[in-house]
Amino acid sequence: MRYDLIIFDNDGVLVDSEPISNTLLAAYLTELGHPTSYEDSLRDYMGSAMHRIHDLVLERTGQRLPDDFDDVFHARVFAAFERELKPVPGAGLVLEKLAADGVPYCVASSGSHERIRVGHRTTGLDRWFDEGRVFSSQDVGRGKPAPDLFLHAAKTMGVRPEKCAVVEDSPLGVQAANAAGMDVYGFTAMTPPERLTGATQLFSDMGQLADLLV
Repeated sequence: MRYDLIIFDNDGVLVDSEPISNTLLAAYLTELGHPTSYEDSLRDYMGSAMHRIHDLVLERTGQRLPDDFDDVFHARVFAAFERELKPVPGAGLVLEKLAADGVPYCVASSGSHERIRVGHRTTGLDRWFDEGRVFSSQDVGRGKPAPDLFLHAAKTMGVRPEKCAVVEDSPLGVQAANAAGMDVYGFTAMTPPERLTGATQLFSDMGQLADLLV
């Protein structure tokens, strides 16, 4: 293995949450008077921390989202996760292989710790992630596309950035990995390849990943 640490994004890479969360986000923003389609949500918010949603709405409309926006949105998302969420096909097998080969790995997500845990518990991926392997944008001052989260994960895991590989499916995540000085493997199952410019390599099937990392 040419890398000392594999850093996984969570939503859309390990758990198939992007269709659920972006459908709900578009509906909630529209409900609040900010018309947003599913496609708009994917384009503008996929891979971002919650503060980016607040910032973009304020920038575009001059209006602030309600103080309870995050709580209401997360309640809707978590309820939907419990009903519908599945792991990304092949994600469990990749984690199993990395663990068997003794390759360090972790997750670094724009989502909250609670969101990560709910998703992992619902899909059965929690068996692969103890507390020391879970990093959230809550842990740093700035979310993606800033490199802070990936650099924090690498530092905590004791690995130099240039020895890390990031697995991402969003343009913001690819930008963050590049800014951190890490190789990044762009997962194109939901994102058009042309939107992941800057990725070290692109792939469309999670089952391909283990072989690409060697």
